[in-house]
Parts: sequence; structure tokens; C-alpha cells
Amino acid sequence: MKRTVLFAFILFALSISAFGQKAAVGKPADASTGVRDAFDRLVDGIRQVDADKVLAAYDKSERLLIFNNNGTATLGYDNVKANVDATYARIKNVTLEITGLRVEMLGKTNAYVSCKWIQGQEFDGKLETSSGRMTLIYKLVGKDWKITHRHTSPDRPDATRPVFPSERQ
Repeated sequence: MKRTVLFAFILFALSISAFGQKAAVGKPADASTGVRDAFDRLVDGIRQVDADKVLAAYDKSERLLIFNNNGTATLGYDNVKANVDATYARIKNVTLEITGLRVEMLGKTNAYVSCKWIQGQEFDGKLETSSGRMTLIYKLVGKDWKITHRHTSPDRPDATRPVFPSERQ
């Protein structure tokens, strides 16, 4: 009888110990946290007008595709880099507000981020402000989340740009 009680006590103590170790390990970090961190680094780079930080967010691929807020498209990392380098040399005093941020995982290695943005900056000494919506597609490249596609739409598109009547409502 004493052996049975002692055996039960030891088994109980071991099960509590194993349960405590399992709880201490915790659950693995959600992959969306890595995507959110990558997005936050991009936003910091924009606010700091740091072309290198901004470019580090993008996949260095010829398939990188950017739909710009002026209706144009840029294809390939080298073209994006040339545009960012040329533009950032003329920008200072950036403010950027992000609202409605949404991170959605599309599997273990893909995700999208969508948000609304309001940006102010000095461009060639002139104050500019703009706002709109943006969608970013992220892909896990090695251990880093990189942007493979960006689509930016302004809230107030250029009035000279043709818009279908159905899109005006």
C-alpha cells in the first residue's frame, strides 16, 4: 500500500513538473509579428527619410512590382531603388500617420498588410500632403519578411487622370 501511494505521489509530482516546463516554454511567436515588425521598419525608414532603411524592406528581385499612387507602375528592385534614391534626396521633414492597419497571413511564407496613410513632407522646399490606402504583399525570404508587391491609391487622385464613371461613386 505504501508503495502504491509513494508511486502515485512521484507520478503526480513528475506530471506537475512536466506541465510547468511546458507552460514555461510558451507558444511560438505568431508569424504576423514578424510581418508587423518588417512593416514598422519600413514606416520608420520613411519617417526618417532613410532610403537604405526603406529599400531594405523590399525583395531584391526583378519581379518586385509597385503600383504607384500616380497611376504608374515600377517593375524590378533596381528601378525601385533608382526612384527611391532620386526622390529621397529631395525630401525632408516627413510626417506619416498609419491607421486601420491590418496584417493577414496567407500561409506560412506570405502575408498582406493594408492600411490608410496620411503623409506630409517638404519636397524641393515645398510643403506637400497626401493621403490614401496601401496594400503590401510580403514574402518570407530566408528569415526576413520582404515586400514583393505594393499598391498605393490616393484618396484624392489627380483630376486630370481619367476615371471611369463607376469609380466616382
